[in-house]
Formats: sequence, C-alpha cells, structure tokens
Amino acid sequence: MKYKRFFHLNSLRLQLLSRSLLVILSLLMLIGVFQYVFMKQFIYTNKIRSIEDQIHLIPDDVWKHDIETSQNVKRSRPMVYFPGVNITFINQKSTFLRLAKDPHHSYFPKLSASTYKQVMNNIKQPDNTTSLIKKIDGHQEQVIVLKPIVFDGEIQGVIQINTPTESLRDLLIRQMMIFLMLSLTAMTIAFFVFLSVLKQTLIPLFTTTKKVEHINAGSLHDRLPVNQEQIEMDRLSLSINEMLERLEKAFKAETEAKEQMRRFVADASHELRTPLTSIHGFLEVLLRGASSNPEQLNAALKSMYGESKRLRKLIQDLLLLAQLDQLPPFQKEYCFIDELILDMKPQLILLAGNRKVLFDFPSRLPSEVNKDQFKQVVLNLFSNAVQHTNPTTGVIQVIGKINEEELSLIIQDNGHGIPQEHLPHLFERFYKADASRSRAYGGAGLGLAISASIIELHGGKIRVKSKLDVGTAFEILLPLT
Repeated sequence: MKYKRFFHLNSLRLQLLSRSLLVILSLLMLIGVFQYVFMKQFIYTNKIRSIEDQIHLIPDDVWKHDIETSQNVKRSRPMVYFPGVNITFINQKSTFLRLAKDPHHSYFPKLSASTYKQVMNNIKQPDNTTSLIKKIDGHQEQVIVLKPIVFDGEIQGVIQINTPTESLRDLLIRQMMIFLMLSLTAMTIAFFVFLSVLKQTLIPLFTTTKKVEHINAGSLHDRLPVNQEQIEMDRLSLSINEMLERLEKAFKAETEAKEQMRRFVADASHELRTPLTSIHGFLEVLLRGASSNPEQLNAALKSMYGESKRLRKLIQDLLLLAQLDQLPPFQKEYCFIDELILDMKPQLILLAGNRKVLFDFPSRLPSEVNKDQFKQVVLNLFSNAVQHTNPTTGVIQVIGKINEEELSLIIQDNGHGIPQEHLPHLFERFYKADASRSRAYGGAGLGLAISASIIELHGGKIRVKSKLDVGTAFEILLPLT
C-alpha cells in the first residue's frame, strides 16, 4: 500500500522522480550521441594518420622497387608490407597493379579515373596524401589513402592503400556498449539514491500536508511549523499560518457577531415590548371606563405620553445605529473642539441642573469632525455623567488636552463610579450597568454604543476609567489635523 501510494500517477514524488530520471536519461543519450560522433571521428582519423605516417616513412626507391618487381613475371616478395591493408598501384593509364594484399580482406576498391587524375594533378609536395572513407558497389566500407608516386621528377601514378572499417566499427561498438552499461548502472544507482534523497527532501511537504489535513478536520487553532530548513516551505507555512490567524479571527468575530445580534434582538424586543405593554395596559383601563374619570384619564395619558417618548427615542437610536453600521461617508469640517464645546455651554449647564460644571481648555484643539454628530457624543457622555452624580454635590469637568499625535477630550464626574466588571461591556448595545437608574432616565443602553460608533468613524476611540465612590472619566481621543 505504501509503494502503491508512492507510485500513484498523480503523486508529486513519482512525477519528480520520473521527470528527474528522464532529464538524466536525456542527458546521457545526448552525451552518447556526441561520444559516438566524436569517437568515430577520432578512431577513423587516427587510423588514417597511422597509415599516412607509415607511408611517409617509405622512400620512393622502395616504392619503385616494389612496382618494378610486381611488373616482373617472376616477382619476389615485396619490400613494403603493412599488416591488415591492401596496397595497389594505379599508373597514369589507370592500370591497377596489386603490390600487397590482406589475406582476410583482399578486396581493393576501384575509384573513378578522375579521382586518381585529380590526386596526380594536385600534387604540390611528394609527401602529400589524400584520404577517403567510402563504400563502393555494395562492398564493405573502406578507409582509402592515396599517395602520388614521383620517379626521376615525373609522376608515375598513385599508390592506393585501403583497409575495411569493420574492425574500427567493432571497436566503436564495444566502446558504446561499455558506455551503455555504465549509463544503465548510473541510472539504476541514480534511481535508488534519488528515491532516498527525494523522500528526505519532501518530508517538510508531507508534514505540512498532514498538518493541513488535521486543521481541515476541525483543529483551526493548530499552526504549521515554520522552521523546516526549507525557505520555500517555511514561507508557505508562514503564509498559511497568517491565513489561519485571519480565518480564526473571522470565525470568532462571526460567532461574536451572531451572539451580539441574538442579544441585540432579544434586548431590542424587550425594550420595545415594555413601553408597548404599558401603553396597551393603559388603553385597556381607559376602554373599561376610566376615561370618564378626569383624574384617571389625565394620569393614563401622561404615562402613555412618557412611554411613547421613550419608545420614539429607542426607535431613533436603533435607526441611527443601523445607519452607523453601514459606514456612511462623513461630511467633516475643520474646527476647534474647544470652541464647539463652549458653544454648547448653556445647554450643558441647563442639563446639569444644580451640579457644578467646569471647563478646562489650556490650548486650542484643532480637528476635523462632523459637528452635529460630535455634539451628540458630547451630550451622551455628559448626560451619562449627570445620571451618575448627586444633583446638588455633583461636579462635572470637561477637560481638553493635546499632544504630538492626538487630542484628548475628557468628561469626568465625581459620582458613585462603575464596578470594574462592567467597564469592558459599557459600549455594548443595550448593556446597562445600573438598570434601575437607566430606566428612571428613560435610557435603553444605546447611548454609549452610539458614541463609540461615531468616534470610531472619525478615526478615534473612547476609553473609560472609573473608581467606586470616586467618579468616572470618559476620554475621547481624536487625530490631529
């Protein structure tokens, strides 16, 4: 089963192995072709040079003696003897005279008269030779060396020495067979060596594959190793880990969003149901006859009016949150936040009642904001401070500061403070740290959520600090222009 998986047609290991061996085989074949061509050229050239060197060692008097002896009926043993070759003299009348022959291969080729004539006419030095490799009349291929013979200053003819190339081909074939055996041995060794090396090289890939399969099975928190000593695999693992981080965060955010949506729907339904139930109850009382009693009628109408105002405020806040969730483009303008707050001073003092309000702006606070929405944030935070401070001894401070990168607007009170366990949830929708106080002021727990959304769309953030029986401070941070 292991080898079946390894040699699967779509296996990367098999593809790498087969393609690598194919490349090696192609290179060996290419080397074999070049070796055959060059070795053939070398063997044939070496044979021709050997014959030429032997010819050049024989003086013309020896050739003259052998030619004259061969022409005599009572011929004696020739003085010139080359083993394994045939020697023929061709005179100017194209008459062939055998000087020596190989007992095993006695054939001698007869070239055209023009060829012999050309050799005799093109002579410049007595030692000049002409070599040919030819196959004539279906006989074996021959190596032919032609040398013009000059006696007493006159060209007498041509000495032709020929030998078959069979022995040369046999030598060439033996050499190629040796090369083939060495190549097959090399391919076999390469197969097993490369198989082992490939297995070791692909270990990081196998590890990554198994890890990804494990992650795909549901272990999204697992991560791939990034120190496998292979740069490409480490970069791939790092990229996959970053992708898994984003996926895990996205799944977590989706889960949290679904949970928040579930709570939001439940809380919104509860908040909407409460005033509607109250209004419905008063209407039932009036329909039963309370409308004829002026006091009961007046009390019922006042209560229904209050509940309808709270219902209207809740619907407006929900619509505003829905608009903010769509990230609408802001029409922002350059202004000074301190001037914007001071313009709201009469409204804030009226909202504070008998509470003391202090404004502290030691420097100008330039920024780009949507004035109407920023005012709403200030009113929300200021109203929150009013709700949590004593009506007579309460002190609310509005402080503006600036540093190199951002400006800070702090709305601080000396109220009863907020328990630490509530601080992380203050900006969640419908969250109420003190439900009874919120209901007394008609709040639904959306003011801080709206404020946080508006500031985030301005590129800023809100943070809160609080201490029981000391007070609470909300800080708005905005980028400088």
